[in-house]
Amino acid sequence: MADQPVPFRRYLAANAVALAPSFIALLALHWSGYLAGRPTLIAMAGIAVVTVFLVQRYLASLALFARFVGELSDEREPIMPRLSFAPATEELATAAALLSTGWRRQRASIDNLAASAQAIVDGLPDPLIAVDRQRRIVRTNLAARTLLGPVGAERDLSTVFRQPQLLAAIDGLLETGSDGNFTGPDQTAVEFVLPGPPELDVVAHLRRLPRAAADGSLALIVLHDTTALRRAERMRADFVANASHELKTPIAGLAGFIETLRGPARDDTAARERFLGIMAEQAERMRRLVDDLLTLSRIEQHEHARPDAAIDLVSVLRGVLDLLQLKAGARKVALELSVEPGLPRAVGDYDELTIVFQNLVDNALKYAKPATTVRVVARPAGEGRVAVAVSDEGDGIPANHLPRLTERFYRVDAARSRQLGGTGLGLAIVKHVVNRHRGRLDIQSTPGKGSTFTVILPAAG
Repeated sequence: MADQPVPFRRYLAANAVALAPSFIALLALHWSGYLAGRPTLIAMAGIAVVTVFLVQRYLASLALFARFVGELSDEREPIMPRLSFAPATEELATAAALLSTGWRRQRASIDNLAASAQAIVDGLPDPLIAVDRQRRIVRTNLAARTLLGPVGAERDLSTVFRQPQLLAAIDGLLETGSDGNFTGPDQTAVEFVLPGPPELDVVAHLRRLPRAAADGSLALIVLHDTTALRRAERMRADFVANASHELKTPIAGLAGFIETLRGPARDDTAARERFLGIMAEQAERMRRLVDDLLTLSRIEQHEHARPDAAIDLVSVLRGVLDLLQLKAGARKVALELSVEPGLPRAVGDYDELTIVFQNLVDNALKYAKPATTVRVVARPAGEGRVAVAVSDEGDGIPANHLPRLTERFYRVDAARSRQLGGTGLGLAIVKHVVNRHRGRLDIQSTPGKGSTFTVILPAAG
């Protein structure tokens, strides 16, 4: 703050107030005859000179004090002025400086607490939104800003959420009666769908604070994403329904054949042999289905634990091709293995990788055209990766089916799959094993030309 001269009117008024008592006393003495006129004038002149000097210094000290207090109010740290002509003012300046220092410390402490509180709130994994009594947004955390985008302060909650059930719930939480007291419960929960993409299933937990916070927050909204849970519930329900359906058909067939053999076909040798053959096929189908269900369950239980063994993929692939050579010959399909030089070992589990490539090669044999070749190519796939591609020359798969191929019991052609002995779980097993190995499954297919399934795994060392 720059130095400013004392206004003349204030200077004149201060001198007048300071001189008035002395002048009145001298005039009273003069009028009473105790003091002659000349001494009275000399005394008045002397007092005036001294008073004017003292008043000027005192007003200058007050101006310094005013400037000092002004700089303190601007949160600066001015040098303490020396106010020798106004010791009381100097004491006031010292007290003001101490008060300002204490205030700055308290302000810094409050700012640190606010920053710490915001850091803690931002560290919460679930989105959090604080609103005031008028349903205006006061505070959000990092998760909320990530989910909803930038949310400006003082905006009404309805500008961010268009879900009537959520707005009605928060209104009920903040509703007050004629006496000013809240009439509703202090907490509630609301389920709704947050439009996407991606679309999210959300449970909003609402809670009213006992009293408004310093920033005006009166109610908290915590959003919990239940999309994965709801999807898992739907998948579980679909899995039970599909598994029940897959088992129900052969069981019903077995029951029908048993009833027929006990009745009309009891003495029919030819029918009995034909029915027993069909029953054996249905029993084998159920055995394969149960085996695949058990395999899938076992793999899912350990999907979070990554294997760490170094596996020779060439040994795995040769073992799979040797195992399926007879089936390939029966279908008049040739099996071909190609290994590029410098193929590293893969990090994985030998038995599970055998299951993966056995499923892929078996599927290729099922859907390959006769007199064609199923090719298995193993090659390095860049830094720290190894890839194995299984290709067939079959009918191919329409593009709209590719995203769902690894779903349980999903079939492009259900009748043909069952006829070929498929359970609908092979690619689901492949997906879960590859996930456990922290790998990736790529599927490419051209209708009329064939399909290629590529498994990419981490390389050892």
